[in-house]
Amino acid sequence: MARTKKSTKKRALSTASANGDFTVASNRRARYDYAIDDTFDAGMALKGTEVKSLRLGHVSLREGYVGLQGGEAYLLGVHIAPYKPASEYNHEPVRPRKLLLHRSELFRLDRMLNARGFTAVPLRIHFAGGHAKLEFGVGRGRTRYDKRARTAERDAQRQIERHMRRPS
Repeated sequence: MARTKKSTKKRALSTASANGDFTVASNRRARYDYAIDDTFDAGMALKGTEVKSLRLGHVSLREGYVGLQGGEAYLLGVHIAPYKPASEYNHEPVRPRKLLLHRSELFRLDRMLNARGFTAVPLRIHFAGGHAKLEFGVGRGRTRYDKRARTAERDAQRQIERHMRRPS
């Protein structure tokens, strides 16, 4: 009886669909800290080692944001860990990464970011059709009071639903 060697490579998400679409990382905290008004889906200009590291899920979106420089959008402050097998040919973990958007989307993003109090934060990185994509949202930061009120509202809604389900 022959034994097969198990694969040691890990996928970022085991529920990848047949065409290779899967979420690598999501920033759930961003939806709590910001009232997101609009979302964009942009491609990213990455190096090969960055793509390999992304596929393994070695990325942190926590301190990232999207900024405009010279009429182009960049992803700033996101840490993509170095790809270990690449050794000396690796990328910088935190570097500006160009976002690929249509001109009309860039104009709309520019208008929104120039409005007072708006910021763009990454929500998730995913692969679609084999290409790395960034979904980011534009919104206003929530105050501590807004966060508490939103949590209380959600809890009240849960209790109402719980009482509606309970048989009398």
